[in-house]
Amino acid sequence: MTQAPPSPTSSDLLTRARAWLSEDPDAETRDELAKLIDTAAAGDPDALADLADRFSGTLQFGTAGLRGELGAGPQRMNRAVVIRAAAGLAAYLKQQPAHPRSTDDLVVIGYDARYKSADFARDTAAVMTGAGLRAAVLNRPLPTPVLAFAIRHLGAVAGVEVTASHNPPRDNGYKVYLGDGSQIVPPADAEIAAEIDAVRALADVPRPEEGWFTLDEEVLEAYLARTDAVLTAGSPRTARTVYTAMHGVGKDVLLAAFARAGFPAPVLVAEQAEPDPDFPTVAFPNPEEPGAMDLAFAAARRAAPDLVIANDPDADRCAVAVPDASVEGGWRMLRGDEVGALLAARIVRKGEPADGNAGVFAESIVSSSLLGRIAERAGIGYEETLTGFKWIARVENLRYGYEEALGYCVDPAGVRDKDGITAALAITELASELKEEGRTLLDLLDDLAVAHGLHATDQLSVRVEDLSIIANAMTRLRENPPTALAGLAVVSAEDLTKGTESLPPTDGLRYHLEGARVIVRPSGTEPKLKCYLEVVVPVADTGALPAARARAAETLAAIKRDLSAAAGI
Repeated sequence: MTQAPPSPTSSDLLTRARAWLSEDPDAETRDELAKLIDTAAAGDPDALADLADRFSGTLQFGTAGLRGELGAGPQRMNRAVVIRAAAGLAAYLKQQPAHPRSTDDLVVIGYDARYKSADFARDTAAVMTGAGLRAAVLNRPLPTPVLAFAIRHLGAVAGVEVTASHNPPRDNGYKVYLGDGSQIVPPADAEIAAEIDAVRALADVPRPEEGWFTLDEEVLEAYLARTDAVLTAGSPRTARTVYTAMHGVGKDVLLAAFARAGFPAPVLVAEQAEPDPDFPTVAFPNPEEPGAMDLAFAAARRAAPDLVIANDPDADRCAVAVPDASVEGGWRMLRGDEVGALLAARIVRKGEPADGNAGVFAESIVSSSLLGRIAERAGIGYEETLTGFKWIARVENLRYGYEEALGYCVDPAGVRDKDGITAALAITELASELKEEGRTLLDLLDDLAVAHGLHATDQLSVRVEDLSIIANAMTRLRENPPTALAGLAVVSAEDLTKGTESLPPTDGLRYHLEGARVIVRPSGTEPKLKCYLEVVVPVADTGALPAARARAAETLAAIKRDLSAAAGI
């Protein structure tokens, strides 16, 4: 998100750029900006346009923290922007009462293996130290869930994770957690943003050269020990896996967790096993993107495992693929909603917990309604939240939460965020249990369809260069809402900017149709318009599943077509 004042003149742009250059602490971005200023000052129109893009506003701090393209200027991710963000966060923290879980003024900082991540982590530690807080930095690039765990484990008042998750290589980001181990929600984001805006000259921000400390292996060892809580003592551990880290930081931690649990060592996708900020084998380092799993599927065809596991680059998401002779290549990616339902069914299969507290299942509003049906039949509480684990993790008495974008929280007492490592353990344990029964994950999905109806989901996702396309599509749908999609009447239409009885306001539209549901919203982290589609088809028995799937696929395709026309995309 950006905040843009009126378009500046060339003279204004050059003045702003030179002022920024004078206090930029990074030699690399100083050199980049100095060259751009010289070219723009000579009248080059492309350079002037580039300068205008970088200086027409500032990256805005929100509930997702900061995320943007690396480069010089206030509209990019760079050390100057991060130092200001850290100073604002420090000022905010010093004004807050102590969190009940927090024992002191400690801020824990983690980072991934992207370009500049280590620099941004070090700058954050320096700013926190200069502000009179205690700062501790994880000792190397590690998965985001290790940072989320460390906050609660160490009793910190806050945590910062430097990551852009599964964004393109040119991006980086800055995610903030408070002392409960959850990501920030309003009004904290606005209050931190106000403190960031109050930072004037970077020279006014104390940044000592030392004073923080680097954490040792104890935190990671404690995280790995905590993964024991995810699995059932004595459960089968026989499922064989192929694993890809997608050029990210998940490999070492996942291998250690699998070895500790006693699973067979995963077969690695060698080309993607080690951290590489260029993500050279994929267009986008996101398992959901077309082509991203091709190397993993090739490895699976050679190794013939029971399932394929993939993490995104910061390992907070987990993708799962299974053998399926009916699809080209013999392997099928499970949708996030399918994995979400399987992990819920796994919990139900285990029965009531020892303490008798059934807890609550929670999911975001864009995820499949199947979770609610599973919870209702099992006598487990159920809640819907806005999109994002910042909301899911805050559900009281949470036992399990997920969202369709491959995020799963299977151990909320340990990590109050999505965790791709523990999710991988849980789904592999489930696959092992089913394997011992002579069954598969697909068989369990069939059981769920017969029990609750076939819940088929899909997504219409449009990536744009011009953000006005997204705004125009939302305006068009609000001004001319569809009355039917795929021949199904729209029973109700909700503009979520007004909020509901159970949800705070958010930019989104929700349509309930006869046997279907559609939600349209702009992505909070990428330049995308996302449309989430669900069709529910009753199923009498497993013999009726092929016809139900064909009917659902046809309906989803028709909804996509009609929704595209209605939104003008």
